Amino acid sequence: MYRSATCGELRISDVGKEVVLAGWVQRSRDLGGMTFVDLRDRYGLTQLAFNMDTNAALCEEARKWGREFVVQVEGKVVERYSKNANMLTGEIEIEATGCKVLNASLTPPFTIEDDSDGGDDLRMQWRFLDLRRNPLKQNLMLRHKLGIETRKYLDSLEFLEIETPYLIKSTPEGARDFVVPSRMNPGQFYALPQSPQTFKQLLMVSGYDRYYQIVRCFRDEDLRADRQPEFTQIDCEMAFVEQEDILNTFEGLIRHLFKAVKNVDIPEVPRMLYSEAMRLYGSDKPDIRFGMTFKDLTDLGQGKGFGVFDSAQAVLAINVPGCASYTRAQLDELTEWMKRPQIGAKGLIYVRCNEDGSYKSSVDKFFDGEALAAWGERCETKPGDLILVLSGDLNTTRKQLNELRLLMGGRLGLRNSEVFAPLWVMDFPLLEFNEEEGRYFAMHHPFTSPKPDQIHLLDTDPGSVNANAYDFVLNGVEIGGGSIRIHDRNVQARMFDLLGFTKEEAQAQFGFLLNAFEYGAPPHGGLAFGFDRLCSLFGGSEGIRDFIAFPKNNSGRDVMIDAPSEISDLQLNELSIVVKKLEN
Repeated sequence: MYRSATCGELRISDVGKEVVLAGWVQRSRDLGGMTFVDLRDRYGLTQLAFNMDTNAALCEEARKWGREFVVQVEGKVVERYSKNANMLTGEIEIEATGCKVLNASLTPPFTIEDDSDGGDDLRMQWRFLDLRRNPLKQNLMLRHKLGIETRKYLDSLEFLEIETPYLIKSTPEGARDFVVPSRMNPGQFYALPQSPQTFKQLLMVSGYDRYYQIVRCFRDEDLRADRQPEFTQIDCEMAFVEQEDILNTFEGLIRHLFKAVKNVDIPEVPRMLYSEAMRLYGSDKPDIRFGMTFKDLTDLGQGKGFGVFDSAQAVLAINVPGCASYTRAQLDELTEWMKRPQIGAKGLIYVRCNEDGSYKSSVDKFFDGEALAAWGERCETKPGDLILVLSGDLNTTRKQLNELRLLMGGRLGLRNSEVFAPLWVMDFPLLEFNEEEGRYFAMHHPFTSPKPDQIHLLDTDPGSVNANAYDFVLNGVEIGGGSIRIHDRNVQARMFDLLGFTKEEAQAQFGFLLNAFEYGAPPHGGLAFGFDRLCSLFGGSEGIRDFIAFPKNNSGRDVMIDAPSEISDLQLNELSIVVKKLEN
């Protein structure tokens, strides 16, 4: 056998045992008469001891080992003279009596330690080596644990895990599809699923009233830290339910995961209307770990001769506690940060509430002490606080002020990754109108039901209709979302019509679903949690890459295997594809 124990399991109670270990050389230390080697496997580290006095040949052999050599060692478990309290195996070591190199290793391109000297690009290129490091190993173990506990919870509620197809039909709504050519059907293409949405609805029509799947999904869209072209969802659907049933069921799942994985008790999750989230935070995924809610100063700021405010649709402010001491240089830096193209603000107004209760602002020329005191009263300032003000178009100003709020919350240490503040955001608009294309788009997706008491407005005022939809937000990150679905063919056909589909287009794209609704479709709804994002938040990180074994970079490339790549002319011919070469 290659090993009788792992490198993480031996303890002081095992002293005297003869064992065989196998693993990778983490590091070695040559002390002349003794050589010590730290041997690593998935389970931990164990120190090996080689004594020049008792077995010189064995000690010389160990001195030849480089980092990441794969070796097998026989020996006796002995009590360690110099114990290491930072290692689980730190009270013992293996007194080596035999060894064998199973495979030598080249020198790795970066050190495989918890704090590596490899940059992101290098570690992505050598991902199989990066995965040997403890932080990534712990991330993948966390991911595994979350998956196991998700299945436990849903199984306890009689959900069935049912697989849905990966090769499906392309649809024009939503993000871009990844498409797959069909060799047996020349000129035709499959699409990889952006979600199993229509299939899980068909399962409800089929009578499988509680479905789930931890499923891979694909979207051909621009990437960032929390987005990958292929990602994983906890995808769920239930029949014969209303919105309250779904919220209670999956709030229960979140509570279970926090308790089972992090031993954290989550209280009842608060709920907030979409309109309130936008008014108070300028975001449909507000971070409620801290305050600094928006205050509307439009009526107080206009009519005083300050053109920037007078021409604005909205004048909005946040109160930043304890920051009146900010220097002019700090305020200028904040202003420049807000002027970046990513934010797009034209400027930033500030008002200090001094320790004596007086006010000093960057617009003293237009607003006297009494006017600024009225601002302070509305913003609920205290001596030592700082009011930051933006103005302009309502929606744009809300977005900009949201970015400023998050920045200040981070700088003040109010966004602690070990504090968890979940939230349900509800009653989104059903539709949003695109001025350029002159038509409506679905805020969630085309299968979302309107609020039952607003269905009649689809014919008269569709832009005012709210969706029977809900998002689960955690620490300012949208973790999941869902809705009660349309289960009536006529309502679904009307929705397609509002979205600009002709009857023929709707039938061609979604005829299978419309037809199914004519054969006894039950009321149903569901949601999907972003599993990668959930893992990263549980792990205290804002990025998801280190919680995925083999992620893509920001260009959607796997730099380890160099994909995507060109394929041969033979393969292209078999697929009836002609590639047009782009000129330089």
